[in-house]
Amino acid sequence: MRRPFRAPPAQKEGPRSNREIRVPEIQLIDHEGQNRGQIATQEALAIAEEAGLDLVEIVPTANPPVCKILDLGKLKYENQKKAAEARKRQKTIEVKEIKMRPNIDEHDYETKMKSVRRFFDEGDKVKVTLRFRGREMAHQELGMQLLNRVKEETAEYSKVEAEPKLEGRQMMMVLAPRG
Repeated sequence: MRRPFRAPPAQKEGPRSNREIRVPEIQLIDHEGQNRGQIATQEALAIAEEAGLDLVEIVPTANPPVCKILDLGKLKYENQKKAAEARKRQKTIEVKEIKMRPNIDEHDYETKMKSVRRFFDEGDKVKVTLRFRGREMAHQELGMQLLNRVKEETAEYSKVEAEPKLEGRQMMMVLAPRG
């Protein structure tokens, strides 16, 4: 007869606290921030209960582990707030694409370059794509000249991340902001 499958107990998030601390002795820091030195875990639990707070393992790798008396709910709440703040400050870098043709008009080119500049100011990468149609494939050097011109004009505030290369009927180059 086979035994039914039992999933292992779920790992608890965050530091161990109160009765989860199974070592006989700990280094205790009380709720006022005073270092009480090495103390029996049961005694530390009694002190924490008396203060109406939790005994929380702060440095589990130390010998003996360092524990502090504090409000566990408050600690978890503050950690959540810090994580949310860090996520809010984080900027995701996007890759914006600028499409051109080898025989682009001067004014159109300048308009595209303004967009490229704006993308770099926002901290995004720019993928410059040149599409060849029909007989334009016979003059790939014109496309290369155009991409080199873009590279030179943006050199002071960008760096080339992927050199110009031909893929089928398209020539591509990726630029990243300097910073």
